[in-house]
Amino acid sequence: MHFEEQEYSKRIDLNTAKKLAKFAVPYKKTIITLLIQMAFLALVDAVFPKINQYAIDNFAVAKSLDGFWIFTLVALALVCFQAANVWYMIKNAGKVENSIPYDIRKEAFKKLQELPIAYYDRTPVGWIMARLTSDVRRVGATLSWHIVDFFWSIFLIVIMTIFMLATNVTYALIVLSVVPALVIISMIFQKKILHNFRKARKYNSQITAAFNEGITGAKTIKSLGIEKHMLGEFDKVTTEMRNFSVKAATISSVYTPLIMFLGSLVTGLVLWKGGNEAGKDMSIYGTLVLFTSYAVQFFEPVKQFARVFTELQYTQASAERVVTLLDTENDIIDNPEVIARYGKMFDSNQAEWPEFNGEIVFDNVTFRYKEGGNILENFNLKIRSGEKIALVGETGSGKTTIVNLACRFYEPTEGKILIDGVDYRERPLLWMYSNIGYVLQEPHLFSGSVKENIAYGRQNATDEDIIRAAKIVNAHDFIMNLEKGYDTEVGERGSRLSTGQKQLVSFARAILSDPGMFVLDEATSSVDTETEHLIQDALNKALEGRTSFIIAHRLSTIRSADRILVIDKGRIIEEGTHQQLIKKKGHYYKLYTNQLIEEQEKNAFAG
Repeated sequence: MHFEEQEYSKRIDLNTAKKLAKFAVPYKKTIITLLIQMAFLALVDAVFPKINQYAIDNFAVAKSLDGFWIFTLVALALVCFQAANVWYMIKNAGKVENSIPYDIRKEAFKKLQELPIAYYDRTPVGWIMARLTSDVRRVGATLSWHIVDFFWSIFLIVIMTIFMLATNVTYALIVLSVVPALVIISMIFQKKILHNFRKARKYNSQITAAFNEGITGAKTIKSLGIEKHMLGEFDKVTTEMRNFSVKAATISSVYTPLIMFLGSLVTGLVLWKGGNEAGKDMSIYGTLVLFTSYAVQFFEPVKQFARVFTELQYTQASAERVVTLLDTENDIIDNPEVIARYGKMFDSNQAEWPEFNGEIVFDNVTFRYKEGGNILENFNLKIRSGEKIALVGETGSGKTTIVNLACRFYEPTEGKILIDGVDYRERPLLWMYSNIGYVLQEPHLFSGSVKENIAYGRQNATDEDIIRAAKIVNAHDFIMNLEKGYDTEVGERGSRLSTGQKQLVSFARAILSDPGMFVLDEATSSVDTETEHLIQDALNKALEGRTSFIIAHRLSTIRSADRILVIDKGRIIEEGTHQQLIKKKGHYYKLYTNQLIEEQEKNAFAG
């Protein structure tokens, strides 16, 4: 699946800056202090040439040392003040640089916890990772160091302009004569730099996604022998990013030298005019030195401004993507009435939560994804509390969609789903999710110990609770045979355990959370026969009295289901117990007998 990233505006977007500015609000005192520091830093930088002018006019040209020691002490005091100011400025800027990304990542991660399954179905992991790492880091640097440099440049340019005009208007106008050219050059380069940086950030996201797929799918890639193809795809994306990055760097490399050229031109004009006048009147020598310093120094903040301006182009591209993540609209949320009664999702008043009995009713439900036709249409189904329902059918028949709707991972496009007689949109999302025990075909284990993974279902669980859950699902014996028992590290994504062992740990985790409803999505299709029997035995004990959905590939695992639903193109074409459906000799009978014959042939061939 190719992810089409949103195209962003062609100009600097002030709305993006406003949205990110809220993260600077908690640090406004530090930022205001920084701005004041920048003003003083610029003021002292502008005063130093004036001190040189004073020294030349009053000591060198006048050939006198009257007041020299007082002058020395004042100059020394300014140097010490500047050093202390720079130290404190670095401290404050560092605080802002690290604090704002921390807050953005925290807010973004909270957002990711709130977003529905549908978001993850359509958004690559690599895109999300790029937003939370490189993009957020760049935004943090801009809201600290780049802004510091930006305001220092502005303050210094303004202060020096005032000093120059107050000292000699003619020389001041020579230095300021290039400002219109600077504005025109900046406008021309802004569009080109921003375009290339945006493209580079877009391809950076695709590279992150390619890394993620290449690493997580390494076994699949090698088993299919498509390493060369994957390398070619990766090379194509990295080449595009390199090309746009080189273009951006090339344009930037022309921009800065142009600024430097204009500065050198102005310095030459000042020296030419001042040199002629100084030859006739030595009293102007101090002024000449002052303006020569200002002509050189004036373009230092301009160069910094040019550099920051370029960085802002790059950051604009990153900021747009961060804001896109933070502004992602959540399709499934608690309505205002639910929030008023139970509180927000992560602050829900659990004492007010109703009991979950597990009766589920699909009432004339129609569902379709944002793109495409209806998956379900006028679908009706009633599931009794504690009933064990098995769903079978071809791939794409709608089995998983039905379960996802029942779990409220998606919501009906039309119609409604009732839980214990009440539309589940009138209940808190967290109430619904906390009552679901979901065991996948490929269970996800977190880095940590076996005990920690089981306890993810209930963080306050005791060791006795964890062991009891493991015994229910027949996992205790294999865990005790591990090197450190329950304290054994499972590795990244459970890599140190077999598929069957991961499945049993995942099942124990679901049991420990004591859900009102269970979902087993092809939970036994990837395990060996012995482990399947262990899981089947555990199922019979764990699912008793709980509403449960079983999506099964091996039909032999669902013979004990209270009701089997045969799904085809979003419709129930057959339903009943295993024995009833076998007697009908319909669609289920064909599926079951064909699979039975295939397994017998496989066993015979293996023997």
